[in-house]
Amino acid sequence: MMASAPPIAFAGSMIDRADHIRSAPDKLGELMNWRARLLLLDGLDPVIGDDGGLMWGTLADADPLAELVFLGLNPDGRGCFAAVAPALIGSTAPPNPRLWAAMAQLPPADLATYGGAKALVDWHARHRFCARCGHATVLAKGGWQRGCANEACKAEHFPRVDPVTIMTVECDGMLLLGRQPRFPARRYSALAGFVEPGESVEEAVAREIFEEAGVRVRDVRYVASQPWPFPSSLMIGCHGYADDPAIVIDKTELDDARWFTRAEVEYAMNDLKIGREDGAFLAPPPFAVAHHLLKWWIEQ
Repeated sequence: MMASAPPIAFAGSMIDRADHIRSAPDKLGELMNWRARLLLLDGLDPVIGDDGGLMWGTLADADPLAELVFLGLNPDGRGCFAAVAPALIGSTAPPNPRLWAAMAQLPPADLATYGGAKALVDWHARHRFCARCGHATVLAKGGWQRGCANEACKAEHFPRVDPVTIMTVECDGMLLLGRQPRFPARRYSALAGFVEPGESVEEAVAREIFEEAGVRVRDVRYVASQPWPFPSSLMIGCHGYADDPAIVIDKTELDDARWFTRAEVEYAMNDLKIGREDGAFLAPPPFAVAHHLLKWWIEQ
Protein backbone atom coordinates (compact mmCIF):
# COMPACT_ATOMS: atom_id res chain seq x y z
CA MET A 1 0.00 0.00 0.00
CA MET A 2 1.29 3.45 -0.91
CA ALA A 3 1.90 5.86 1.95
CA SER A 4 -0.66 8.66 2.15
CA ALA A 5 0.45 12.07 0.95
CA PRO A 6 1.55 14.52 3.65
CA PRO A 7 -1.18 16.96 4.67
CA ILE A 8 -1.20 20.46 3.27
CA ALA A 9 0.42 22.78 5.79
CA PHE A 10 -1.91 24.75 8.11
CA ALA A 11 -4.77 22.28 7.54
CA GLY A 12 -5.75 19.40 9.82
CA SER A 13 -5.90 20.82 13.36
CA MET A 14 -7.06 18.37 16.05
CA ILE A 15 -9.01 21.11 17.85
CA ASP A 16 -12.82 20.97 17.56
CA ARG A 17 -13.99 24.48 16.69
CA ALA A 18 -17.18 23.85 18.73
CA ASP A 19 -19.30 26.56 17.13
CA HIS A 20 -22.22 25.71 19.45
CA ILE A 21 -20.19 26.96 22.43
CA ARG A 22 -19.19 30.30 20.90
CA SER A 23 -22.70 31.73 21.31
CA ALA A 24 -23.30 30.21 24.74
CA PRO A 25 -21.65 32.47 27.36
CA ASP A 26 -22.44 30.07 30.21
CA LYS A 27 -20.82 27.09 28.48
CA LEU A 28 -17.85 29.22 27.42
CA GLY A 29 -17.42 30.48 30.97
CA GLU A 30 -17.41 26.93 32.31
CA LEU A 31 -14.44 26.15 30.07
CA MET A 32 -12.40 29.05 31.45
CA ASN A 33 -11.10 27.07 34.39
CA TRP A 34 -7.80 25.73 35.67
CA ARG A 35 -7.89 22.94 33.06
CA ALA A 36 -8.12 25.35 30.11
CA ARG A 37 -5.14 25.56 27.74
CA LEU A 38 -3.63 28.86 26.60
CA LEU A 39 -1.58 28.82 23.40
CA LEU A 40 1.66 30.64 24.14
CA LEU A 41 2.73 33.16 21.50
CA ASP A 42 5.74 35.42 21.14
CA GLY A 43 3.91 38.35 19.60
CA LEU A 44 2.36 36.52 16.66
CA ASP A 45 5.04 33.82 16.41
CA PRO A 46 4.68 30.35 17.96
CA VAL A 47 6.56 29.33 21.08
CA ILE A 48 8.20 25.95 20.46
CA GLY A 49 8.69 23.44 23.28
CA ASP A 50 11.58 21.04 23.83
CA ASP A 51 9.54 18.32 22.08
CA GLY A 52 9.32 20.42 18.90
CA GLY A 53 5.61 21.14 19.34
CA LEU A 54 3.58 24.14 20.41
CA MET A 55 3.86 25.28 24.01
CA TRP A 56 0.69 25.68 26.06
CA GLY A 57 0.09 27.34 29.41
CA THR A 58 -2.91 28.14 31.57
CA LEU A 59 -5.22 31.16 31.50
CA ALA A 60 -3.22 32.52 34.42
CA ASP A 61 -0.34 33.08 31.99
CA ALA A 62 -2.35 35.64 30.00
CA ASP A 63 -2.12 39.39 30.48
CA PRO A 64 -5.03 40.28 32.83
CA LEU A 65 -6.14 42.93 30.31
CA ALA A 66 -5.95 40.62 27.30
CA GLU A 67 -8.96 39.46 25.32
CA LEU A 68 -9.28 35.67 25.29
CA VAL A 69 -10.13 34.04 21.98
CA PHE A 70 -11.78 30.61 22.11
CA LEU A 71 -9.98 28.33 19.65
CA GLY A 72 -12.13 25.28 20.40
CA LEU A 73 -12.04 22.04 22.35
CA ASN A 74 -9.03 19.82 22.83
CA PRO A 75 -9.67 16.10 22.12
CA ASP A 76 -9.86 15.58 25.91
CA GLY A 77 -12.62 18.21 26.21
CA ARG A 78 -10.53 21.06 27.61
CA GLY A 79 -11.07 24.55 26.25
CA CYS A 80 -8.26 26.00 24.15
CA PHE A 81 -7.67 29.75 24.07
CA ALA A 82 -5.28 32.38 22.73
CA ALA A 83 -4.71 35.85 24.18
CA VAL A 84 -4.91 39.17 22.35
CA ALA A 85 -2.69 41.39 24.48
CA PRO A 86 -3.60 45.11 24.63
CA ALA A 87 -0.22 46.15 23.22
CA LEU A 88 -0.23 43.61 20.38
CA ILE A 89 0.08 45.16 16.92
CA GLY A 90 -1.13 43.10 14.00
CA SER A 91 0.98 42.40 10.93
CA THR A 92 0.34 41.82 7.24
CA ALA A 93 4.00 40.97 6.57
CA PRO A 94 5.14 37.61 5.13
CA PRO A 95 6.77 35.11 7.52
CA ASN A 96 10.15 36.13 8.94
CA PRO A 97 13.15 33.74 8.79
CA ARG A 98 12.61 32.54 12.35
CA LEU A 99 9.00 31.73 11.58
CA TRP A 100 9.96 29.81 8.41
CA ALA A 101 12.20 27.62 10.58
CA ALA A 102 9.43 27.09 13.14
CA MET A 103 6.95 26.17 10.42
CA ALA A 104 9.31 23.51 9.12
CA GLN A 105 9.74 22.10 12.64
CA LEU A 106 6.16 21.90 13.92
CA PRO A 107 4.13 18.69 13.54
CA PRO A 108 1.32 19.10 10.95
CA ALA A 109 -1.53 19.23 13.49
CA ASP A 110 0.31 21.81 15.61
CA LEU A 111 1.08 23.92 12.54
CA ALA A 112 -2.63 23.91 11.66
CA THR A 113 -3.58 24.92 15.20
CA TYR A 114 -1.01 27.72 15.19
CA GLY A 115 -2.12 28.95 11.75
CA GLY A 116 -5.75 29.31 12.80
CA ALA A 117 -4.84 30.97 16.09
CA LYS A 118 -2.36 33.35 14.47
CA ALA A 119 -4.87 34.49 11.85
CA LEU A 120 -7.58 35.03 14.47
CA VAL A 121 -5.39 36.84 17.03
CA ASP A 122 -3.88 38.99 14.27
CA TRP A 123 -7.35 39.96 13.03
CA HIS A 124 -8.40 41.08 16.51
CA ALA A 125 -5.22 43.14 16.92
CA ARG A 126 -5.92 44.94 13.65
CA HIS A 127 -9.67 45.49 14.18
CA ARG A 128 -10.00 47.20 17.54
CA PHE A 129 -12.06 49.97 15.94
CA CYS A 130 -15.22 49.87 13.85
CA ALA A 131 -14.71 50.25 10.11
CA ARG A 132 -18.15 51.82 9.84
CA CYS A 133 -18.07 54.58 12.51
CA GLY A 134 -14.58 54.50 14.05
CA HIS A 135 -15.67 53.64 17.60
CA ALA A 136 -14.00 50.94 19.68
CA THR A 137 -15.11 47.34 19.17
CA VAL A 138 -15.46 44.57 21.73
CA LEU A 139 -14.93 40.83 21.45
CA ALA A 140 -18.04 38.67 20.95
CA LYS A 141 -18.90 35.00 20.28
CA GLY A 142 -15.75 33.80 21.99
CA GLY A 143 -13.58 35.81 19.63
CA TRP A 144 -15.25 34.88 16.36
CA GLN A 145 -16.90 38.27 16.10
CA ARG A 146 -16.36 41.87 17.20
CA GLY A 147 -19.17 44.28 17.89
CA CYS A 148 -19.15 48.06 17.67
CA ALA A 149 -19.55 49.60 21.14
CA ASN A 150 -21.33 52.63 19.68
CA GLU A 151 -25.04 52.21 20.48
CA ALA A 152 -25.93 54.20 17.38
CA CYS A 153 -23.94 51.82 15.16
CA LYS A 154 -23.70 48.31 16.68
CA ALA A 155 -22.05 47.00 13.51
CA GLU A 156 -20.94 43.36 13.62
CA HIS A 157 -17.52 42.42 12.27
CA PHE A 158 -16.28 38.91 11.51
CA PRO A 159 -12.78 37.47 10.97
CA ARG A 160 -11.73 38.09 7.41
CA VAL A 161 -10.38 35.50 4.99
CA ASP A 162 -9.03 36.71 1.63
CA PRO A 163 -9.30 34.31 -1.34
CA VAL A 164 -6.09 34.04 -3.37
CA THR A 165 -5.65 32.03 -6.54
CA ILE A 166 -2.31 30.26 -6.97
CA MET A 167 -1.86 28.46 -10.25
CA THR A 168 0.36 26.49 -12.55
CA VAL A 169 -0.05 26.80 -16.32
CA GLU A 170 0.87 24.13 -18.86
CA CYS A 171 1.81 24.56 -22.52
CA ASP A 172 3.31 21.90 -24.79
CA GLY A 173 4.25 19.75 -21.79
CA MET A 174 6.03 22.61 -19.97
CA LEU A 175 5.06 24.46 -16.78
CA LEU A 176 4.97 28.24 -16.27
CA LEU A 177 6.58 29.39 -13.01
CA GLY A 178 7.70 32.80 -11.78
CA ARG A 179 9.71 34.46 -9.04
CA GLN A 180 9.00 37.50 -6.89
CA PRO A 181 11.77 39.88 -5.76
CA ARG A 182 11.52 38.66 -2.14
CA PHE A 183 12.14 35.01 -3.08
CA PRO A 184 15.48 33.35 -2.26
CA ALA A 185 17.88 33.24 -5.20
CA ARG A 186 16.81 30.80 -7.96
CA ARG A 187 13.45 30.04 -6.27
CA TYR A 188 10.55 29.76 -8.73
CA SER A 189 6.95 29.06 -7.78
CA ALA A 190 3.38 29.13 -9.01
CA LEU A 191 1.99 32.56 -9.85
CA ALA A 192 -0.65 33.93 -7.47
CA GLY A 193 -3.02 36.83 -6.94
CA PHE A 194 -6.08 37.94 -4.99
CA VAL A 195 -9.57 37.26 -6.28
CA GLU A 196 -11.21 40.60 -7.02
CA PRO A 197 -14.84 41.57 -6.38
CA GLY A 198 -17.19 40.37 -9.10
CA GLU A 199 -15.07 37.57 -10.57
CA SER A 200 -15.01 33.79 -10.29
CA VAL A 201 -11.95 31.78 -9.30
CA GLU A 202 -11.46 30.78 -12.94
CA GLU A 203 -11.65 34.40 -14.08
CA ALA A 204 -9.17 35.45 -11.39
CA VAL A 205 -6.70 32.78 -12.55
CA ALA A 206 -6.92 33.89 -16.18
CA ARG A 207 -6.65 37.59 -15.28
CA GLU A 208 -3.66 37.20 -12.94
CA ILE A 209 -1.70 35.03 -15.37
CA PHE A 210 -2.29 37.50 -18.20
CA GLU A 211 -1.46 40.54 -16.05
CA GLU A 212 1.75 39.11 -14.64
CA ALA A 213 3.06 37.02 -17.55
CA GLY A 214 1.05 38.03 -20.63
CA VAL A 215 -0.17 34.46 -21.15
CA ARG A 216 -3.78 33.61 -22.09
CA VAL A 217 -5.15 30.67 -20.09
CA ARG A 218 -8.02 28.25 -20.75
CA ASP A 219 -9.62 25.20 -19.11
CA VAL A 220 -8.86 26.24 -15.54
CA ARG A 221 -9.46 23.52 -12.95
CA TYR A 222 -9.30 23.40 -9.17
CA VAL A 223 -6.62 21.21 -7.56
CA ALA A 224 -6.33 21.94 -3.81
CA SER A 225 -6.61 24.70 -1.21
CA GLN A 226 -4.58 25.86 1.78
CA PRO A 227 -5.22 28.21 4.71
CA TRP A 228 -2.37 30.72 4.77
CA PRO A 229 -2.28 32.90 7.93
CA PHE A 230 -0.13 35.78 6.61
CA PRO A 231 -2.28 37.53 7.52
CA SER A 232 -5.35 35.40 6.69
CA SER A 233 -5.78 34.03 3.18
CA LEU A 234 -7.24 30.96 1.54
CA MET A 235 -4.89 29.82 -1.22
CA ILE A 236 -6.96 28.25 -4.01
CA GLY A 237 -4.67 26.04 -6.04
CA CYS A 238 -5.55 25.71 -9.73
CA HIS A 239 -4.11 24.49 -13.02
CA GLY A 240 -4.75 25.82 -16.50
CA TYR A 241 -3.56 25.47 -20.08
CA ALA A 242 -2.09 27.89 -22.60
CA ASP A 243 -1.77 27.59 -26.39
CA ASP A 244 0.81 30.35 -26.89
CA PRO A 245 4.02 30.22 -24.78
CA ALA A 246 5.01 33.87 -25.44
CA ILE A 247 5.68 35.67 -22.12
CA VAL A 248 5.43 39.39 -21.35
CA ILE A 249 6.53 39.95 -17.74
CA ASP A 250 5.05 42.65 -15.52
CA LYS A 251 8.22 43.75 -13.72
CA THR A 252 6.21 45.45 -10.98
CA GLU A 253 4.96 41.98 -9.96
CA LEU A 254 7.68 39.51 -10.99
CA ASP A 255 11.43 39.37 -11.34
CA ASP A 256 11.12 36.62 -13.90
CA ALA A 257 8.78 34.03 -15.39
CA ARG A 258 9.68 31.11 -17.62
CA TRP A 259 8.64 27.69 -18.86
CA PHE A 260 10.22 24.59 -17.31
CA THR A 261 10.18 21.08 -18.75
CA ARG A 262 8.75 18.15 -16.81
CA ALA A 263 12.28 16.80 -16.34
CA GLU A 264 13.42 20.13 -14.87
CA VAL A 265 10.47 20.24 -12.47
CA GLU A 266 11.04 16.63 -11.38
CA TYR A 267 14.75 17.32 -10.82
CA ALA A 268 14.03 20.45 -8.75
CA MET A 269 11.51 18.60 -6.60
CA ASN A 270 14.00 15.79 -6.03
CA ASP A 271 16.70 18.39 -5.23
CA LEU A 272 14.45 19.70 -2.46
CA LYS A 273 13.94 16.20 -1.08
CA ILE A 274 17.63 15.33 -0.82
CA GLY A 275 19.02 18.80 -0.04
CA ARG A 276 20.68 19.41 -3.40
CA GLU A 277 20.53 22.70 -5.35
CA ASP A 278 21.98 22.05 -8.79
CA GLY A 279 18.77 21.93 -10.83
CA ALA A 280 17.33 24.53 -13.19
CA PHE A 281 15.56 26.22 -10.25
CA LEU A 282 14.74 25.81 -6.55
CA ALA A 283 11.27 24.38 -5.94
CA PRO A 284 8.85 25.86 -3.39
CA PRO A 285 9.09 24.35 0.12
CA PRO A 286 6.82 21.45 1.20
CA PHE A 287 4.60 23.63 3.43
CA ALA A 288 3.55 25.81 0.45
CA VAL A 289 0.56 24.74 -1.63
CA ALA A 290 2.68 25.55 -4.72
CA HIS A 291 4.81 22.53 -3.79
CA HIS A 292 1.70 20.35 -3.90
CA LEU A 293 0.71 21.81 -7.28
CA LEU A 294 4.08 20.86 -8.76
CA LYS A 295 3.88 17.40 -7.21
CA TRP A 296 0.32 16.95 -8.54
CA TRP A 297 1.43 17.98 -12.04
CA ILE A 298 4.34 15.54 -12.07
CA GLU A 299 2.06 12.68 -11.03
CA GLN A 300 -0.53 13.34 -13.75
